[in-house]
Amino acid sequence: MRFLFVLAMVFLTACSSTPPAPVVGNVDNLYNRGMDLLSAQKYQKAIHTFEELERQHPYSGWATRAQMMVAYAQYRLQLHDESIATINAFINLHPGHKDLAYMYYLKAMNDYIRISDVNRDQGHTEEARQSFEVIVQRFPQSVYARDAKLKLTLTLDHIAGKEMAVGRFYQSKGKYLAALNRFKRVVDAYETSLQTPEALYRLTETYFALGLDAQATRTAAVLGHNYPETEWYHHAYYLLTEKGYLEGLEEKEKGTWWQRLKSAFN
Repeated sequence: MRFLFVLAMVFLTACSSTPPAPVVGNVDNLYNRGMDLLSAQKYQKAIHTFEELERQHPYSGWATRAQMMVAYAQYRLQLHDESIATINAFINLHPGHKDLAYMYYLKAMNDYIRISDVNRDQGHTEEARQSFEVIVQRFPQSVYARDAKLKLTLTLDHIAGKEMAVGRFYQSKGKYLAALNRFKRVVDAYETSLQTPEALYRLTETYFALGLDAQATRTAAVLGHNYPETEWYHHAYYLLTEKGYLEGLEEKEKGTWWQRLKSAFN
C-alpha cells in the first residue's frame, strides 16, 4: 500500500508538471477559442491558447491582439507582475498602436488595485500615478481618460496621505525640521489633495514649535482664507487664540481673523 501511494504521488506530480498540449489551428479558430475561454472565465486556458496563436502565427495582426488578451487574462488571474511585463513588452513593440491607451490603463489598474495603506510602501501607488498621467496627457480623448483622471486624483491624495503620516510621526518625535519638509511637500506638490488643509495646520503647529511665529501666522492665514469650512480652520483658530494672536478682536471680527493676520505680517 505504501508503494502504491508513493507511485500514485509520483504519477500525480508528473501530470501536474506536464505542460499543456499545443493547440493547433488557424488564426481565426485560435482567437475565437481564446475569446470563448475568456468569456467562460477560464483564464489560464485562454492564456495558453493566445500564446499558441502568437507562437504559430507571429506575423498575423491577430497575434498582436492576442498579446493584449494575455495581459488582460493575467490581470484577471491577479498575476499582476506578469501582466505588467506583458504590457511593457507590447508597448515597446507597438509604440504607435491604436489601443495603446487601453494598455496603459490596464497597466495602471494592475498597480491601482494593489495600493496599500498609507502606513506602508507606496510603490504601487506611484506606478499607478505614472500610468494614469500618461493616459491623461497623451490620450485625453480616449474612453479611458475620464476614469484615469479620477483615479489619478485618488492616487495623488494617497501619496499625500503617506507624506502626512510620515510628517505626523516626525512631529510626534520632536523632529520638527523633518516634519516641516513633509508638510511643505504636501502643500507644494499636492495642493489640490484632501490633505492640504491638515498640512497647513500642521505647518502652523510646527512653525510655532520652532519659534517661527511669523511663518506660523502666515500659514494660518492661508488656511483660514482658503479652507474656512474645515475642522483644521477651527483647530488653527483655537491655537492662535492660545498664542494670544486674536486678543483684542471683537467677536464679529474673529470670523475674518485670517485677513487681519495676513495684513499684519505682510
